[in-house]
Amino acid sequence: FIFIERLTPAAYHHPVHMKLDDLIPFCEWFIFPYMSWHVSLLWMSLYTLAYDIPAFQRFMWYLILTTVLAEIVYVVWPSQQLLRPDLASLGRSNLLTKLCGVIYTVDTNTNVCPSLHCIGGFAILFAALDMPRFRTKGWTVFFVIFALLICASTVFMKQHSIVDFFAAIPVILIGWVCVYLPPLVKRKNA
Repeated sequence: FIFIERLTPAAYHHPVHMKLDDLIPFCEWFIFPYMSWHVSLLWMSLYTLAYDIPAFQRFMWYLILTTVLAEIVYVVWPSQQLLRPDLASLGRSNLLTKLCGVIYTVDTNTNVCPSLHCIGGFAILFAALDMPRFRTKGWTVFFVIFALLICASTVFMKQHSIVDFFAAIPVILIGWVCVYLPPLVKRKNA
């Protein structure tokens, strides 16, 4: 990802935007689900590695496949979103807006379509549902809401256009069909 970021000249990035983006307000509170994505990917990796090696392997294959697909899109069609607000002129300044500013500095707004945050949010959901321990109604609801909050955080923090979420859906589905559908069918037929 970093190599592609450095390799692609800024002039080649295509702006990503739709009118719905203008209706979604900036909300710094979404920094919590946005940042939890990083921790959750690490946690799910370690958890599956410790307790369910086949689930770990499927989780890794899903991440590899979907990330490679997204990176191919970034090479073929480099993207950029221009939605970030001027945090200095928001009319409010607090710890969360300052943290958003740090994120804006560290995490570029290029190669955003499809959204790796959305893809990763669903990776966590699928890995959880792949393990018997998390297939209860309560855990399922928790992980579905968590994945959706991660997706929502990308647009409310203005890191992504809603287009990036819609573009992530086919990648998410391809990953699920290739990695998680075969064992699901096998379990149901067993």
